Amino acid sequence: MSYQIAIDGPAGAGKSTIAKKVAKTKGFIYVDTGAMYRAMAYYLLTEKVNPENAKEIEDKCQGADITIQYVDGEQVVLLNGANVNGVLRTEEVGNMASTTSKNPKVRERLTQLQKELAAKNDVVMDGRDIGTCVLPNADVKIYLTASSAVRAKRRFDELTAKGESCDIKKIEEDIVKRDQQDMSREIAPLKQAEDAHLVDSSYMTIEEVVQKILSLCK
Repeated sequence: MSYQIAIDGPAGAGKSTIAKKVAKTKGFIYVDTGAMYRAMAYYLLTEKVNPENAKEIEDKCQGADITIQYVDGEQVVLLNGANVNGVLRTEEVGNMASTTSKNPKVRERLTQLQKELAAKNDVVMDGRDIGTCVLPNADVKIYLTASSAVRAKRRFDELTAKGESCDIKKIEEDIVKRDQQDMSREIAPLKQAEDAHLVDSSYMTIEEVVQKILSLCK
């Protein structure tokens, strides 16, 4: 039997950073669900699908087989057997992903692929609806959050470190707006699963959060 750790939470709570560290410590596969949505978007682009045509997206998305493997310690996203890591972070793929990820059939197909991956491997998966929809029977469920002010400060520090100028107040407004969108969307809204452990990372270091989650994994 595989062991499953589900980490959900709002944007900017540090889910992927924490999930990667927990996976590395446990020797599990970290499933980057966002990368899987991007791989799907890339597939639809190569199939020349019109992003405005929902029916076309629904028909074509069934042809994508997406999984994640580790090769020499690096996470590799495979689309129909080919490594697509190099193309996932492009602007074009990002734009396509934000359109196509809203399609119920795309979400259904990717949820199916994520379930298959978790059935065969020990995984740490993070997202918005992992504990509620994707892995409802996960061994450990975490709802990772932090105050909007703390999340805005983290994002602000990240951007200024890259030399970008930004307004912390505007960042926090965007975060609050994103939370509302995620919590009120029709399909798989962001919410804490009934059996999830709430971890508020506002005043915790990354290492403290990782240790807290590890302590919950028996």
